[in-house]
Amino acid sequence: MFKTKRSRFFLALLGLFALIQLVPYGRDHKNPPVSAEPRWDSPETRRLAERTCFNCHSNKTMWPWYSHIAPFSWLVQHDVEEARSLLNFSEWDRPQEEAEEAGDMVREGKMPLWYYVLGHPEADLSSEEKNELIRGLQATIGGHEREGEEGELE
Repeated sequence: MFKTKRSRFFLALLGLFALIQLVPYGRDHKNPPVSAEPRWDSPETRRLAERTCFNCHSNKTMWPWYSHIAPFSWLVQHDVEEARSLLNFSEWDRPQEEAEEAGDMVREGKMPLWYYVLGHPEADLSSEEKNELIRGLQATIGGHEREGEEGELE
């Protein structure tokens, strides 16, 4: 009887997994066109931003294999949509209200998100690379250091 209940549970779980694949949200992996990028202060800043930020904060998202499988597709689509609404390096011709905070977010360790780095080890920057990205973001899009804060990571 125990094996039967366990088998039924796993069969029901498998059926539920198959059913949620029919939910369309998170399946539209078409990137909108790039309308304008910022005037980068250097190719290195752009390269670092592309490596760490573009998958969520641009229209150049590289959709990983798991972004096609629910429920992961829902989470990935939601995160990309939210990130693009806050800062989108591919739509620089529209207001970017959060842009000036980009360097501070990197400095404070809030970006890139820890769980993003788990799946994207290329986004795990060394201290030197983080400092270069922070400096480059501030030179490219502005922002200011808050009084009493150092500009670099230790």
